[in-house]
Amino acid sequence: MASGQLAFDDLCYYTLSHGDPSFIHQHVVDAFAAQSSTGHDKPIRLTFALVGLYLHVEEGFSGRRVQLAHMRLAQNKRQWPAFTLPHNRGAITVTDVIAVAEGAERDRMIHEWCASVWDAFRGNREIVMNLVRDIPPSAPRRAT
Repeated sequence: MASGQLAFDDLCYYTLSHGDPSFIHQHVVDAFAAQSSTGHDKPIRLTFALVGLYLHVEEGFSGRRVQLAHMRLAQNKRQWPAFTLPHNRGAITVTDVIAVAEGAERDRMIHEWCASVWDAFRGNREIVMNLVRDIPPSAPRRAT
C-alpha cells in the first residue's frame, strides 16, 4: 500500500496543480478511496467515492459537479449504506495512472481508472442510484 499511497500523493500533486476548471482531482480521490477501501473505513468514504464514480462514469459529471453533488448529499444526516467490497477493485491502479505521461494522456487514463473501479463495484449500482435520487433537487443531475 505504501507505493500506492506515494503514487496517489504524486497524482494529487498533478491534479491539484492542473488548472483545469473541471477539477479532475475529484475523480482521483473517488477512484483511490473506492479502490483502497476496507471494512474499517467510515461508511461515508466509500459512499461518496461510489456516488462520485457513478456520476462521472455513467452521467458524465465533471469533478466540480461531483463535488457539488457530494455537498448536497451531505446536507441531510443519515446512516450511510453498507456496500459489498469486491475482491477485484479494477484492473487499473493509481500506479498505472502515474506511470503515464502528464497531460492529455494521463487525464484520459484517470477516466479509464475511474471506469475500471466503477465497473468492479457495479454490484452496488442500485444502492448508489438510490442515493443519487436523494440528492436535493438544486443539485445538477445531468451532464450538460
